[in-house]
Amino acid sequence: MTKNFDLKAVLFDLDGTLIDTAADFIRIIQQMCREQGVAVIDADAIRSQVSEGATAMVRLVLPELTKDSAELQKYRQSFLDIYSANICVDTTLFAGMDELLQDLEQRGIAWGIVTNKPRYLSEALLKALDLDKRCAVLVCPDDVKNTKPDPEPMYLAAKQLGLDSTQCIYVGDHPRDIDAGRAAKMPTILAAYGFLPIESRDDLDAWQADKIVHDVTELHQHIKTFY
Repeated sequence: MTKNFDLKAVLFDLDGTLIDTAADFIRIIQQMCREQGVAVIDADAIRSQVSEGATAMVRLVLPELTKDSAELQKYRQSFLDIYSANICVDTTLFAGMDELLQDLEQRGIAWGIVTNKPRYLSEALLKALDLDKRCAVLVCPDDVKNTKPDPEPMYLAAKQLGLDSTQCIYVGDHPRDIDAGRAAKMPTILAAYGFLPIESRDDLDAWQADKIVHDVTELHQHIKTFY
């Protein structure tokens, strides 16, 4: 990225980048452990799997279940039902994020979300946090044939904003976020404060993001360089 970059929109991954949903997932998964009579899983291990989806979360508790088994699907649906009913108990914006969003809004720079979280959960979460009317675009797996790391959802978000993808920055906390942004020719920012997969933490440079930030203040300061 250069300082001549024509910034028109900032797009975020949802869980672990824009919003800290970890506490709710930790509470639900640890309760599942108690109910199943297995060792309670460490909070950091749960955080690292949030971006991998409901199946991965359930398999933390019941690793013996195969991904396509009927039993796993039963527990997965139970997990989703519990989460949906308690979607924003301890979930919050990351510290400093509301100030960043307000700054973008005041400057006429759109912000939106490209996530692999299902639309019904994403919409419920945004509504619970009073972000639904502020978010300029929301692209979920329901909206595309190919999800991240494919660039299709990135292109769709830019199209819905009436922009070229090269006018959007993408911020994410998973390698597939950076891969999708790069494939769509979006400048990318790695949110190292997020739910980083354990196996990918040791070499963040290998993700090939244009910038790595370690908290939202640093993210805000970096985005300001393009105003």
